[in-house]
Amino acid sequence: MTVPKPTDTHRTKMVVKQKLRVLIADDEAVIRMGLTAMIISLGHEVVGTAANGKDTLEKTKSLQPDLLLLDIKMPEPDGLAIAEILAAEMPLPIIMLTAYTEKSYIERAANAAVMGYLVKPISEDKLGPAIEVAVARFETMQATARKIYKLRTQLEARGLVDAAKQILISTGLSEDEAYHRLQMTARAKRRSIGEVAEAVIAVGQNL
Repeated sequence: MTVPKPTDTHRTKMVVKQKLRVLIADDEAVIRMGLTAMIISLGHEVVGTAANGKDTLEKTKSLQPDLLLLDIKMPEPDGLAIAEILAAEMPLPIIMLTAYTEKSYIERAANAAVMGYLVKPISEDKLGPAIEVAVARFETMQATARKIYKLRTQLEARGLVDAAKQILISTGLSEDEAYHRLQMTARAKRRSIGEVAEAVIAVGQNL
């Protein structure tokens, strides 16, 4: 989305497509207060704030925010470590906040699936579009992950069905008869054909 450039007499706000529940994590109280005001001004809700890494992890898991604004230099542990933990345990859109622009920090943030990166001082005019981009990137990433999982599951089920058919064929059934037997059993037991095929393989005998 293109955000009009603000003038001295008019402050243009981002059009909010979705009200987000935001957690702010920064070890400086003044920054937390400033970000809170910006988030509210942008039409979102601040569900909590945190001043250290341990508190950030606890509140993220308990409050389950839609978005996390995370300072890179958090104590106990730092922001990048938090992002890496959450990427593995509880993926969500994260915008990293930092006064540092070193390449190593940016690369590590990318590896932790951070969806945005803002260098302090942060303004509302930069924060608004960054939130939109972060949420859009996260949704795209999640959609891709779901497609990959579905494809992998389908391929695994297909392999199980082929193996189960071979077991049934060895008992004298044709390939069509073996597949039909798997289908009928799946319907009768209200299970997926993959689950039935796995059961056939486990016992290694006819149903």
